[in-house]
Amino acid sequence: MKKTIAIQGAKGSNHHKVARDFYGNDIQLKECMSFDILVDSLLDKTANLGVMALENTIAGSIIPNYALIDNNNLHIIGEEYLNIHHHLMCLKNQTIEDIKEVWSHPMALLQCKEFFKNYPHIKLVEDVDTAEVAKRISKENLKGIAAIAPKIAAEIFDLAIVEDGIQTIKDNSTRFVIVQTEEPAINEEVNKASLKFQLNHKRGSLAAILNVLSDCKMNLTKIQSLPVIETPWKYSFFVDVTFDAYKEYEKVKAIIEIMAEEFKILGTYKNGRL
Repeated sequence: MKKTIAIQGAKGSNHHKVARDFYGNDIQLKECMSFDILVDSLLDKTANLGVMALENTIAGSIIPNYALIDNNNLHIIGEEYLNIHHHLMCLKNQTIEDIKEVWSHPMALLQCKEFFKNYPHIKLVEDVDTAEVAKRISKENLKGIAAIAPKIAAEIFDLAIVEDGIQTIKDNSTRFVIVQTEEPAINEEVNKASLKFQLNHKRGSLAAILNVLSDCKMNLTKIQSLPVIETPWKYSFFVDVTFDAYKEYEKVKAIIEIMAEEFKILGTYKNGRL
């Protein structure tokens, strides 16, 4: 039976690429135009798995997605770090001089702004999604219109790439996570965990937790605070840790359970950067 994977955006997007990298081509995609719709599709069981971007080397953390994962009790079961490359694509047998307008997501347009300074004849038009524009160009045979999208979109919709890698900052990476509603079986081959905890207002409470992580040989790779909405000026902390020994991780869980006011495991999985 094919896995149904919910992605934010359309077929041909970076979310699609991550789904394909993890599970191959034999998958059923559920295209979602927002992360809220993606989560709803997991909750109503129309999708088994979801792919969500969580942070970017340029834009930083995607804060609302931390809250979506936490508030809906989703479980992170994997991750991938993907280098983001923007390509200019259009119908075949056209050159960049033939392009009158480029339609794309506002963030993609912003990240490629410098490139288009060399082509003042091209009008930049904001649109809902990078890959969805590529699909529209192909389906409606739109001449003189180009999309900024991942290379996978050109393959799927049979478009020509007229310019490769047009993003201003070449080293741009996004971290994606794979999520599901069911808690996965314990697998001692995992070496990374995403944790959430709340602390009281005592001086040094956060430092004490961080010392525990260090003493138990946890490598802290991420810390992010989010306000607790119902309690002004109180925060939840989301941390990612990597580890070599699963037993040390189990020790950390037991200690934080005692020290924190609230403690939750968002996921244990394999480090995507190895």
